[in-house]
Amino acid sequence: MNPPEAAAPPAPITIHSYLTPGDERTLADDVLDGLTRPFKELPPKHLYDTVGAELFDRICELPEYYPTRTERAILVAESARIAQATRASEVVELGPGTAEKTRVLLGALAAAGTLERYIPVDVTEAMVVRVADELTTTFDGVEVHGIVGDFERHLQHVPPPGDGPRIVAFLGGTIGNFTPGARRRFLRSLARLLRPGVDHLLLGTDLVKDPAILEAAYNDAAGVTAQFNRNALHVLNRELGGDFDVDAFEHHAFFDREHEWIEMRLRATRRMTVTLAALDLRVEFAPREELRTEISAKFTPERLAGDLAAAGLELEQVLTDDDGLFALSLSTPAAR
Repeated sequence: MNPPEAAAPPAPITIHSYLTPGDERTLADDVLDGLTRPFKELPPKHLYDTVGAELFDRICELPEYYPTRTERAILVAESARIAQATRASEVVELGPGTAEKTRVLLGALAAAGTLERYIPVDVTEAMVVRVADELTTTFDGVEVHGIVGDFERHLQHVPPPGDGPRIVAFLGGTIGNFTPGARRRFLRSLARLLRPGVDHLLLGTDLVKDPAILEAAYNDAAGVTAQFNRNALHVLNRELGGDFDVDAFEHHAFFDREHEWIEMRLRATRRMTVTLAALDLRVEFAPREELRTEISAKFTPERLAGDLAAAGLELEQVLTDDDGLFALSLSTPAAR
């Protein structure tokens, strides 16, 4: 039995929500786990409340932050080739936001005459509804089956593929937010949505490059990324009754050369005790103690191929910009 519809939009739009009241405990559980460890950390998903999402949109427009515009440029240059190679009739997209970049691919598939369905999976219902309305207006006759849910926990609700080939799109370099083991487990879950020799994973990955370029992208001169990072503490104050002195934490982002990833942290400028009333929790911070809020792994061709192979996926194409900053890859499940 299908759950109640989250909204009642006109056909050809269908939207289902798989979030439950218990999902609201995710933040509390993550904070209780992450802030009581010897090395404190929070999952990066808690950076993206409404304010955080708006700040990230501003980050994407900054001159230092190359990933968004570079990935879009690759899509503009290569979407016709992707459409020809895949002949996809549907696109499943994880975390699409406004689906701004994906519209380029959908346009190429529509021009090729194959596009029939788009399946966005996003935790924000209002965004799914907005995207569904906009895309059904833009692409005549295309069905939208929206899923309101967490793509780490609700992939089982993605409907079975139709008669034609499917693309699962995971763009923006978000795969880099996973630690190596979790990354390979998640890629395996994506592989289960695909049929060997028929369907494809379209994956966006940021590439290893000059550390100065990487660090500048996360330490912009305007300080927007610092605002974005500190906003996580505003979320804890609002949602869990916290009393973080947000201004007492410095934004710190650096490239870890051993792991080849960016780490984003918040550093306490003084000794303090923070109370989270909703959890009945007191957390001590020493001067200059750090709280990790994000990792963003960068990829080499070898790492990309290795991660995909470990997930049972065969790498078919890697498409990059001329400067080798970012990559889109197409892979398909290995024959079983």
